[in-house]
Amino acid sequence: MQTKKRAAEHTTDPDRMLSLRTWADPAESGDHADIKPEAFIDCGWGRLIFGQTFATPAGLAETLSAEAAGERDIVLYAREPHVVLAQAPQLLFLDPSHTYRLDFLSPRPVTKQVAKPQAISIRRATEADAEEINRLYLSRGMVPLRDGYLAGGGQEPSATLLVAESSEGGKGGKSELSGVVMGVDHTVAFNDPDNGSSLWALAVDPQARAPGVGTALVLALADYFRQAGRAFMDLSVKHDNVQAIALYEKLGFTRVQVFCIKRKNAVNETLFVGPAINSELNIYARIIVDEARRRGIAVEIEDAEAGLFRLSFGGRAVACRESLSDMTSAVALSRCDDKALTRRLLAKAGLRVPEQLRLTTPAEASSFLERHGRVVVKPARGEQGRGVFVDLTTEDEVTRAIERAKQVCDQVLVEEFVTGHDLRIIVIDGAVVAAAIRKPATIEGDGKSTIRSLIEHQSRRRAAATGGESNIPLDRETERAVFAAGYKLDHCLPAGESLAVRKTANLHTGGTIHDVTGELNPDLAAAAIAGARALDIPLVGFDFLVPDVAGPDYVIIEANERPGLANHEPQPTAERFVDFLFPHSRANLEASATL
Repeated sequence: MQTKKRAAEHTTDPDRMLSLRTWADPAESGDHADIKPEAFIDCGWGRLIFGQTFATPAGLAETLSAEAAGERDIVLYAREPHVVLAQAPQLLFLDPSHTYRLDFLSPRPVTKQVAKPQAISIRRATEADAEEINRLYLSRGMVPLRDGYLAGGGQEPSATLLVAESSEGGKGGKSELSGVVMGVDHTVAFNDPDNGSSLWALAVDPQARAPGVGTALVLALADYFRQAGRAFMDLSVKHDNVQAIALYEKLGFTRVQVFCIKRKNAVNETLFVGPAINSELNIYARIIVDEARRRGIAVEIEDAEAGLFRLSFGGRAVACRESLSDMTSAVALSRCDDKALTRRLLAKAGLRVPEQLRLTTPAEASSFLERHGRVVVKPARGEQGRGVFVDLTTEDEVTRAIERAKQVCDQVLVEEFVTGHDLRIIVIDGAVVAAAIRKPATIEGDGKSTIRSLIEHQSRRRAAATGGESNIPLDRETERAVFAAGYKLDHCLPAGESLAVRKTANLHTGGTIHDVTGELNPDLAAAAIAGARALDIPLVGFDFLVPDVAGPDYVIIEANERPGLANHEPQPTAERFVDFLFPHSRANLEASATL
């Protein structure tokens, strides 16, 4: 332990501290020859790295970049933090927190005037407290202590963990902690010439019955370091934590110009992505925007309702409408937009497609229906299943479908109906990223409710689950699907009986999507990649009909130049799309994925 006399021999003026001096080898710094170089300590939840002990900004950036998976490292006292960040701008960021200091050399420390709550006792943590400490950390969204950290020999000698324990005890007589704090003695850690200390990882149980637990822990740690002869105690607090800042200032802490640097990871995400974008983006645009911001890519919302936004990174800007970007050429878009052209190009590439007729006279449709027995009518241009009518078997159905398809596009296609599972395959930059079976909207009877009310209930659930993007229309096509099954909308569906109320499986009309990427037959993946190559398009969603996703048989019925990337969990569709747009941002993704 150091004496109070030693504390009086040191300054707490940050302008005179080693932490703010220019880069030099600490081991060759005159009076500071005994300082431990490139010092850091293991705190159980990550490393506390002392920036002033590093000879170069590159060395400091390299050390922080080597953060272990599942941990949260912090650099404190980084000299010239902007220079450190320039060494790894994709991985590191400046923590938007203030540093506050309690000067133990103050003639009248305010901390001595604050009383400790009577309902708690404060003591050193033991190995038996590990589970309770981690409960507190997890309740506050913090990284828990590593298993075994408090076991014999596992804790750093410079780190001290204090816990607040309710005097009433816990359930079953077991100790129940209401708070925890960690203190670090800088002199023990690296022979700090400034004789400092710091406070970290303060967590108070949100259900703590006794008030003032956090204050009591701060005061106890301050008293511990004051008695140890330290000159000051620093802490870091988020810049917008107004209540905490007010408390620290009340206790006598003052702000100092010291900064923290952290690595981008999942726990730190809210600190480096910036304020949430206040917009009405749909889920297909939002999933991309969120991924971009996670990597430090600038986002400009051009029109939220249309899903239009612009991404900028490293001097490069890309405009997007959901998953359609500048990287898809106008010609490639037209190859997908014209469904008849899509079919011809895929057939020319040797891929299997259904027989199709570009309608010119009603007689052609009648002849086509007679030849195939079951047909599909759809507009030559369109999306999201609008104007598409499936499994038509009579001339009257075909005639009505043609008239309604013409409301979407003047040119109408008639296509042979192929049975099978509706399979969506997403191809990005020449690779299959996701495959999913899409199932049409289906209800299940309860023996009491009408089909109409079951559809309305299911539609509300789908809308809530998809941010309003999916619902089941109560239109003629739904009535047709119900009638084909032998029912009407006002009939009661028997308990336990399932009924598909749409013929198509589009998400927008209540369909559901189920990931089958791991089950996909290699021939189906190869066909999708070949199709993307034939259309010369970097991102595309193909609609296949297959008897079995594990088998090689298929037909391709459509290509979508703007496929929805949401609802393909757990496949990384948005991640791979942003990889494609900004390859150099992949380092940011790797950093964010460390937790």
